[in-house]
Amino acid sequence: MRHNKKFNHLGRKTAHRKAMLSNMANSLILHKRITTTVAKAKALKMYVEPLITKAKNDTTHSRRMVFSVLKSKTAVAELFRDVAEKVGDRPGGYTRVLKTGNRLGDNAEMCIIELVDYNENLLSTKEEKPKQRRSRRGGSKAKETEAAPAPEKVEEVVEEAKAEEPKAEDEEKKAE
Repeated sequence: MRHNKKFNHLGRKTAHRKAMLSNMANSLILHKRITTTVAKAKALKMYVEPLITKAKNDTTHSRRMVFSVLKSKTAVAELFRDVAEKVGDRPGGYTRVLKTGNRLGDNAEMCIIELVDYNENLLSTKEEKPKQRRSRRGGSKAKETEAAPAPEKVEEVVEEAKAEEPKAEDEEKKAE
């Protein structure tokens, strides 16, 4: 019986799977984003997130535990120095899987797995967007009245623009 054995074996023997996931975790930590298949990305997510959680507590014991899994001094140093600092206040969910379509050769479902706090494009768009409240009815009437200016105001703006045009022409003649 396979009670409580939910992880994906990825069609590999144990040693091959551990080596592959270790290499993929090293690449993810060093490059912050890698392209792989969806199945491998999901397995890698389960593999690397506990390591990032251990990296939040910078002790000799946690460094040795992470090193025993990653087997790379540069990846461990990067993880504890840079990555753990960025994700220090995040309670989990350090990686994001973005599906990119199917591979041409074998039609395997491909994706990009990345560290959440390192995607500058998504972070910048998230900060720029103000949160808007939405109602079930559609739009609010206050927004509609703000969008269309009153006719009186339009006429005033046109008159001001006409008054400014001769001034600009006079200044150009004086400059000549």
